[in-house]
Amino acid sequence: MFHKLPELAERLKTPPTHYSYLKHRRQVMRQIILPVLLSALILVGIVVWVSFATFSQGGDVGRWAAISTMWVIIPMLIGGLVVLAILGGLIYLMARALNALPYYTGIAQDYVFIARGYIIRGADMVVKPILALNEWLQTAKAFFERMTP
Repeated sequence: MFHKLPELAERLKTPPTHYSYLKHRRQVMRQIILPVLLSALILVGIVVWVSFATFSQGGDVGRWAAISTMWVIIPMLIGGLVVLAILGGLIYLMARALNALPYYTGIAQDYVFIARGYIIRGADMVVKPILALNEWLQTAKAFFERMTP
Protein backbone atom coordinates (compact mmCIF):
# COMPACT_ATOMS: atom_id res chain seq x y z
CA MET A 1 0.00 0.00 0.00
CA PHE A 2 2.72 2.49 0.97
CA HIS A 3 4.86 1.61 -2.05
CA LYS A 4 2.25 3.36 -4.27
CA LEU A 5 2.42 6.71 -2.42
CA PRO A 6 5.09 8.30 -4.67
CA GLU A 7 3.08 7.36 -7.75
CA LEU A 8 -0.10 8.81 -6.18
CA ALA A 9 1.72 12.02 -5.23
CA GLU A 10 3.01 12.41 -8.78
CA ARG A 11 -0.51 11.98 -10.19
CA LEU A 12 -1.86 14.61 -7.81
CA LYS A 13 0.73 17.16 -8.99
CA THR A 14 -0.38 16.99 -12.62
CA PRO A 15 -3.87 18.23 -13.48
CA PRO A 16 -6.17 15.70 -15.10
CA THR A 17 -6.38 15.83 -18.87
CA HIS A 18 -9.72 14.16 -19.46
CA TYR A 19 -12.39 15.93 -21.48
CA SER A 20 -14.76 16.87 -18.65
CA TYR A 21 -11.96 18.56 -16.66
CA LEU A 22 -10.83 20.58 -19.67
CA LYS A 23 -14.43 21.54 -20.41
CA HIS A 24 -14.86 22.59 -16.76
CA ARG A 25 -11.76 24.81 -16.94
CA ARG A 26 -13.08 26.55 -20.07
CA GLN A 27 -16.50 27.02 -18.51
CA VAL A 28 -15.00 28.49 -15.33
CA MET A 29 -13.07 31.01 -17.40
CA ARG A 30 -15.99 31.87 -19.69
CA GLN A 31 -18.89 31.72 -17.21
CA ILE A 32 -17.34 32.96 -13.95
CA ILE A 33 -14.07 34.80 -14.27
CA LEU A 34 -14.79 36.72 -17.48
CA PRO A 35 -18.19 38.16 -16.35
CA VAL A 36 -16.77 39.15 -12.97
CA LEU A 37 -13.79 40.92 -14.56
CA LEU A 38 -15.98 42.69 -17.12
CA SER A 39 -18.42 43.81 -14.42
CA ALA A 40 -15.58 45.09 -12.27
CA LEU A 41 -14.07 47.00 -15.22
CA ILE A 42 -17.43 48.55 -16.11
CA LEU A 43 -18.01 49.56 -12.49
CA VAL A 44 -14.56 51.14 -12.22
CA GLY A 45 -15.18 52.94 -15.54
CA ILE A 46 -18.51 54.32 -14.30
CA VAL A 47 -16.91 55.50 -11.04
CA VAL A 48 -14.10 57.24 -12.94
CA TRP A 49 -16.53 58.79 -15.44
CA VAL A 50 -18.90 60.03 -12.69
CA SER A 51 -15.98 61.39 -10.66
CA PHE A 52 -14.55 63.17 -13.69
CA ALA A 53 -17.93 64.61 -14.73
CA THR A 54 -18.83 65.68 -11.20
CA PHE A 55 -15.59 67.17 -9.97
CA SER A 56 -14.31 68.72 -13.17
CA GLN A 57 -14.76 72.38 -13.74
CA GLY A 58 -18.43 73.21 -14.11
CA GLY A 59 -19.64 69.83 -12.79
CA ASP A 60 -23.10 69.83 -11.26
CA VAL A 61 -22.80 67.98 -7.94
CA GLY A 62 -26.49 68.42 -7.09
CA ARG A 63 -27.64 66.71 -10.28
CA TRP A 64 -25.30 63.76 -9.72
CA ALA A 65 -26.50 63.48 -6.12
CA ALA A 66 -30.09 63.29 -7.37
CA ILE A 67 -29.14 60.66 -9.97
CA SER A 68 -27.34 58.54 -7.38
CA THR A 69 -30.31 58.86 -5.02
CA MET A 70 -32.58 57.54 -7.77
CA TRP A 71 -30.28 54.56 -8.33
CA VAL A 72 -30.30 53.81 -4.61
CA ILE A 73 -34.09 54.09 -4.34
CA ILE A 74 -34.97 51.98 -7.42
CA PRO A 75 -34.13 48.58 -5.77
CA MET A 76 -36.14 49.55 -2.70
CA LEU A 77 -39.12 50.46 -4.88
CA ILE A 78 -38.91 47.12 -6.69
CA GLY A 79 -38.70 45.31 -3.34
CA GLY A 80 -41.73 47.28 -2.13
CA LEU A 81 -43.69 46.28 -5.22
CA VAL A 82 -42.84 42.63 -4.60
CA VAL A 83 -43.99 42.92 -0.97
CA LEU A 84 -47.16 44.71 -2.12
CA ALA A 85 -47.90 41.94 -4.65
CA ILE A 86 -47.39 39.26 -1.97
CA LEU A 87 -49.62 41.15 0.45
CA GLY A 88 -52.33 41.54 -2.22
CA GLY A 89 -52.14 37.83 -2.97
CA LEU A 90 -52.46 36.95 0.71
CA ILE A 91 -55.47 39.26 1.08
CA TYR A 92 -57.11 37.64 -1.96
CA LEU A 93 -56.46 34.13 -0.61
CA MET A 94 -57.78 35.09 2.83
CA ALA A 95 -60.98 36.48 1.28
CA ARG A 96 -61.43 33.24 -0.66
CA ALA A 97 -60.68 31.12 2.42
CA LEU A 98 -63.17 32.99 4.61
CA ASN A 99 -66.00 31.80 2.40
CA ALA A 100 -65.14 28.13 2.96
CA LEU A 101 -63.82 28.30 6.51
CA PRO A 102 -67.04 28.53 8.58
CA TYR A 103 -68.21 25.10 7.40
CA TYR A 104 -64.86 23.43 7.99
CA THR A 105 -64.19 25.18 11.28
CA GLY A 106 -67.57 23.95 12.52
CA ILE A 107 -66.58 20.37 11.68
CA ALA A 108 -63.18 20.87 13.32
CA GLN A 109 -64.87 22.28 16.44
CA ASP A 110 -67.09 19.19 16.68
CA TYR A 111 -64.06 16.89 16.49
CA VAL A 112 -62.19 18.96 19.07
CA PHE A 113 -65.19 18.70 21.41
CA ILE A 114 -65.24 14.91 20.99
CA ALA A 115 -61.49 14.72 21.53
CA ARG A 116 -61.84 16.89 24.64
CA GLY A 117 -64.09 14.26 26.23
CA TYR A 118 -61.60 11.48 25.49
CA ILE A 119 -58.69 13.56 26.79
CA ILE A 120 -60.45 14.43 30.05
CA ARG A 121 -61.51 10.81 30.57
CA GLY A 122 -57.96 9.55 29.85
CA ALA A 123 -56.38 12.12 32.16
CA ASP A 124 -58.81 11.17 34.95
CA MET A 125 -57.98 7.48 34.47
CA VAL A 126 -54.24 8.18 34.70
CA VAL A 127 -54.55 10.33 37.82
CA LYS A 128 -57.18 8.19 39.64
CA PRO A 129 -54.70 5.65 41.14
CA ILE A 130 -52.42 8.41 42.38
CA LEU A 131 -55.32 10.29 43.96
CA ALA A 132 -56.59 7.08 45.57
CA LEU A 133 -53.11 6.35 46.98
CA ASN A 134 -52.80 9.92 48.25
CA GLU A 135 -56.26 9.67 49.87
CA TRP A 136 -55.33 6.37 51.52
CA LEU A 137 -52.06 7.86 52.83
CA GLN A 138 -53.92 10.87 54.25
CA THR A 139 -56.41 8.55 55.98
CA ALA A 140 -53.59 6.46 57.44
CA LYS A 141 -51.75 9.58 58.58
CA ALA A 142 -54.91 10.95 60.26
CA PHE A 143 -55.49 7.57 61.96
CA PHE A 144 -51.92 7.44 63.36
CA GLU A 145 -52.08 11.06 64.47
CA ARG A 146 -55.19 10.24 66.58
CA MET A 147 -53.46 7.27 68.15
CA THR A 148 -50.41 9.16 69.38
CA PRO A 149 -50.96 11.32 72.45
